[in-house]
Amino acid sequence: MNGVAVALVAAALAFAFSIGAHYTGACMGMPYAAGALRAVTALVIMAPATFLGALLASGRVETTVGHGILLGGTVDYGVALAILASALLLTSLYNFATLPTSTIQILVFSAVGAGLAAGIPIDWGTIGTFLVLWAIAPVAAFGLGYLFTVAFDRRGAPEGRSAPLARTAVWGLAAVGTAASFAMGANDVSNATGGLVMTGLFGLGTAALVGGIGLAAGILTWGRPLLEKVAFRIVKLDPRMAIGSQIAQAGIVLAYTAFGYFTSMNQALVGAMLGAGRARGEQTVFRRAVGEIALGWALGPVSGLALGFALATLVGHLGLG
Repeated sequence: MNGVAVALVAAALAFAFSIGAHYTGACMGMPYAAGALRAVTALVIMAPATFLGALLASGRVETTVGHGILLGGTVDYGVALAILASALLLTSLYNFATLPTSTIQILVFSAVGAGLAAGIPIDWGTIGTFLVLWAIAPVAAFGLGYLFTVAFDRRGAPEGRSAPLARTAVWGLAAVGTAASFAMGANDVSNATGGLVMTGLFGLGTAALVGGIGLAAGILTWGRPLLEKVAFRIVKLDPRMAIGSQIAQAGIVLAYTAFGYFTSMNQALVGAMLGAGRARGEQTVFRRAVGEIALGWALGPVSGLALGFALATLVGHLGLG
């Protein structure tokens, strides 16, 4: 591999690391907030589940990212590096601000910006499909979160948030957090490694392996701040609501990945939590936190497009390929 290819692999690993840290709250915030799992335990469970999701269930999404956004064959190493560097820088910035956002939307629009700068044809049909699916996901999660909470409540009186957790609730929360972690690996590893696939540098399996290692490392070493924020500064759910919300989120995400698409873990979770709250007539998500998240979601695609364009332009001027 030449120097640009080595830098591309390094950027993919760094981005996977950042993504792993970014989504700890989206996957394990509910079990942690409800007291089913301690922070360290939650992260130790999440890391291998995420790795397995990346390794076993990410192939169709890897194909979409690697070959379904930018057209015209393989992409130059320099352009792919601009895409990954843009997404990495922006996601890391959000991590430092402990502001949940959508790494998927950042990555896709970084690719669009880089493609525009490099004169690479863009599959606008795929982009349009993404936009529609991204809009549907939180709405569908809202509905599922509502239905699951109603169904669980019909089995007994709602549990108070201060009530001791039953053993079944502990195991249920741990199980849905694990399922969400697996879904995250399948859904998000291609953000980091799609650039390796679009250049032809790595095949799907190798890319998933490299990305899965990076995700797990990020979870274990840098994941606690976002876990704390989602668990205690964004939501207030009792165990049944938490289980319903997390099942809804994981179900939506896994359904998308089965068809080769991906969506925001955070958007699906917030939608599900709002649905759970609606079922109870409660406010489950703190309004200030929702405003911060909405700002991150709005800025992510715009900043990804701008930075991807700028870095790809710089790569072109430097003659990197």
